[in-house]
Amino acid sequence: MTTIPAIGLMHSLRSGNATAPRLTWYGPDSERVELSGRVLDNWAAKTSNLLQDELDAEPGMRLRLSLPAHWKALVWALAGWQLGLETVLDGGPADFLVTDSPGAHEGQYDAVIAVALPALAMRWAGDLPAGCLDYAAEVRSHGDVFMPHTDPDPSGRAVLTGQGTSVLHGELITGFAVPHTDGARLHVPAAAGLENALAHALGAWQRDGSIVLTHPEVALTDKLLAAERIHGS
Repeated sequence: MTTIPAIGLMHSLRSGNATAPRLTWYGPDSERVELSGRVLDNWAAKTSNLLQDELDAEPGMRLRLSLPAHWKALVWALAGWQLGLETVLDGGPADFLVTDSPGAHEGQYDAVIAVALPALAMRWAGDLPAGCLDYAAEVRSHGDVFMPHTDPDPSGRAVLTGQGTSVLHGELITGFAVPHTDGARLHVPAAAGLENALAHALGAWQRDGSIVLTHPEVALTDKLLAAERIHGS
């Protein structure tokens, strides 16, 4: 079986101290979402199964993430990576588009997936363009365990950055993630963008750490820092 860093990372998230927080999100209107390693793996597995079973995604295909830095965007990146897809962050062409603003992309993609960002959203609020898939309404019906039909290729491309640089699956940790100390509990501002959030999250998770991701409207107060025990580098 071919092993890529993303698959090893998902295994570590769901094993060991799987109930520890790995991703905490602070959003508008006092929204707080906390995902343990097990829950994060569960969301990624369901999303990978949606891609593989419903959209016929396979290694080497391209997944464009047109999303802000948000906990659901990180789930989508993990789902694509463990399936062997290339995550496109520069707005370039792709097989699939994942977006919180559907409506102007007809005909450019094999599938457009609309992501409602509110944590409690059970479906997209309002009408969607014909053929657009509603992530919130569809994802929960998919399996909690992901088994790829085809082993991902470590020499395949994992990320196309906003600067147009490609990173291979086999180099996802060494060539894309930002290194962090063991067990770090990091603050990551969503205002710095999705690419920054992904790079820091990977670096923290790789070393048994976690992140606190905050929406631009959320003030980083001393109370929040203390409550979330943010530390490390």
